[in-house]
Amino acid sequence: MHSGAIRRRLALGLAVLTASGLLAVAAPGDAQAATALCPGRKVRTLPFSTGTVLVYKRGGYVCAVTLPKRPGAPRKMSVSVQARGNRPVVDEGKYAHHAGPVTVHAGRRCVWLKGQVGRGKFSSGWILC
Repeated sequence: MHSGAIRRRLALGLAVLTASGLLAVAAPGDAQAATALCPGRKVRTLPFSTGTVLVYKRGGYVCAVTLPKRPGAPRKMSVSVQARGNRPVVDEGKYAHHAGPVTVHAGRRCVWLKGQVGRGKFSSGWILC
């Protein structure tokens, strides 16, 4: 391999590393954490008074995470996903940063999502039908 080809490959590698580093710094911490927790593409952002439920879909699977508006001290949080005709899958407890992820196989069925942070609650009704 010639020295010119080596330099081009090193320059390309450096450019890719620099771009990925800039993207990591530019992404908000909680959104970045939720993306790492749930596979697939984000299909819904469901805000409520004290937090947000983020919903991701990949294939026939639906994944959800509840994020507080103000992360910090542990407090009661929960997230629930229920595919129509099945029981809900729930994660609840005292968390500082997020509840979940919870994943269900929904196929093409509707799902019902619930989230809670402290006293604020959210319930979606049947969606993603």
